Amino acid sequence: MSNNRSGVFIGGLMLGATIGALTGLLMAPRTGRETRKLLKKSADALPELAEDLSTSVQIQADRLSANALRNWDETLERLREAIAAGIDASQRESQAMKRKNQSDTPTPASSTVADSDSLPKHVDN
Repeated sequence: MSNNRSGVFIGGLMLGATIGALTGLLMAPRTGRETRKLLKKSADALPELAEDLSTSVQIQADRLSANALRNWDETLERLREAIAAGIDASQRESQAMKRKNQSDTPTPASSTVADSDSLPKHVDN
């Protein structure tokens, strides 16, 4: 079904283009000889135009490539800095936790006192 619709559309498009081209030629303000000369000049200028266009596209592609590379380098540098900062912060936090654990851990002498405090006050005989 879809194939049929696209075939009809393409057929209509081609018919419209043909009618438009014929109408343009019949209504042209120039004679056939002048129109052919104009078309020949345009056709002769196409290779030069294509070369100019190609050069322009190449220049733009080089600019975009340079910009992309510069952006990539900047992003890579920021990533390196972020990783270094993360490693540094992780090491500082690890050292702080070790110091905290060492200060929270009771010494053997104080653990005896703490253990005796934790015994019940009354002892059944």
